[in-house]
Order: sequence, then structure tokens, then C-alpha cells
Amino acid sequence: MWNGWDVLLIIGLTFATIFVSQFAILFGAHYFFYPHSSLMELSQRPLLLLISQYVIDLAVVIYLLFLIEGKYRVPFGSAIRWSWPRNAWGLLLLGAFMLLVLSMLENLLPMPKDTPFDKLFARPRDAYLIAIIAVSLGPLVEELFFRGFLYPILARRWGVVWAVFLTALPFALMHMPQYGYAWGALAVIFIVGVVCGTVRALTKSVGASFLVHVGYNGAQMIIAVFVTRGFTHMPKALVAILLQ
Repeated sequence: MWNGWDVLLIIGLTFATIFVSQFAILFGAHYFFYPHSSLMELSQRPLLLLISQYVIDLAVVIYLLFLIEGKYRVPFGSAIRWSWPRNAWGLLLLGAFMLLVLSMLENLLPMPKDTPFDKLFARPRDAYLIAIIAVSLGPLVEELFFRGFLYPILARRWGVVWAVFLTALPFALMHMPQYGYAWGALAVIFIVGVVCGTVRALTKSVGASFLVHVGYNGAQMIIAVFVTRGFTHMPKALVAILLQ
């Protein structure tokens, strides 16, 4: 079906969307809401960064939808292997269990103490918006692209094992700017990608890997809400637990 050129097309469109949407949001915010703030100052506002992330995520889903149904004339859900597994709660619990195991591993790795990601939790409102993304659009888009769109191309060419590995690696690298390019964080997120890829391979369902991903992120957010008393004591309490 789709091929590597289609993957490059989606990546190219995503980068174009990042460039255009960020400038549009910054200029719009400057013109309508913050006329006395510079564009550089606005680019550091967590709320605008989150709005930009929503726009980019939605755009990627639309691009995938139009490519698969428009170019290849097949239903999106069946082509991307989206199906809702019967053991949904078990998969959510698997994600939460993975968080507990990886939290112990983090004690053995050099984890970042102060990262750009922490700034997004400076205010409760922004923290709750991040939490919503973390259990909804964020994992949905990542699983659709990495495990639904990229995985089958790699599996056809190099087999399941390499496909799991080669989808987990860019998945981890994509998160690196948030954590100051620390290799400990890279290792943890890579393992998350491997587990999600393995679940996708065994169940042949992107819905299954999505639920594991949501379970992992959701457990983080629930812990964060309790530890930070509703995101009111930030960001020190989050440093050790927020590695999505």
C-alpha cells in the first residue's frame, strides 16, 4: 500500500505545518491579544505552544486520512489497523505497570533535572492542558503515525523485530528536545516505544498500542495531580515523574 515516499510526504507536510502554524499563532496573538509583547516573548508562552501542538496534531491526522482514503481508496480504520480490543482495561493497566517499572529504572540512569518541558507546567491551567493532550490527542497521533503508518512499511521490508525497533527510535528522538537531549530520558522513552510496538505487533491493533500509551501517560498525570496538589506546587515535584 503506502510506501516510504508517503512517509516522507507526511513528515514534510508536518514540518511545513509547524512552521506556518507557529508563525500564524504568534502573529495572531501579538496582533489581537499581546500587542506589547515581542514575538520572542510570545514564543515562550506555554499556552501558545500548546495551541500550536493541538493544531499540528490535528493536521497530521487529517494528512493521514486524506492520503490513505484519498490516494489509496481504502477505509482509514482498517488500513491503519485501528480496532478496539476487548481487554481495554488490561492494556491500560499494562501501561501503568510499565510506568512503575521504568520509574525504578530511572533511579539507575542520569535523568535530567531541569528541562524545557518543565516550563509547560509553570501554571495549573497549562499543566491541565498538557495532561489532556497526554491522554488523548498526543498518544493518538503518535500511535497512528509510528505504529499505524510507519510500522507496516518497515515490517514488510525488514520484519517485525526491526519494525518495532525502528519505530521506537524516532519516537524517542522526537521527544528529546523536551528533555534537554539527555540519554537517560531517551532510553526510557525508547523502551516505551518498544513496548507499544510489541503490543501492536502481537495484537495487530493500533488501538491496543494506543491504550498502552494512554495507560502510561495517564498514570503519570494521575500521580502528578496528587503529588503537586492539583498542579499547584510546580515544577520540582514533576522532575522525577514526568517523562512521557
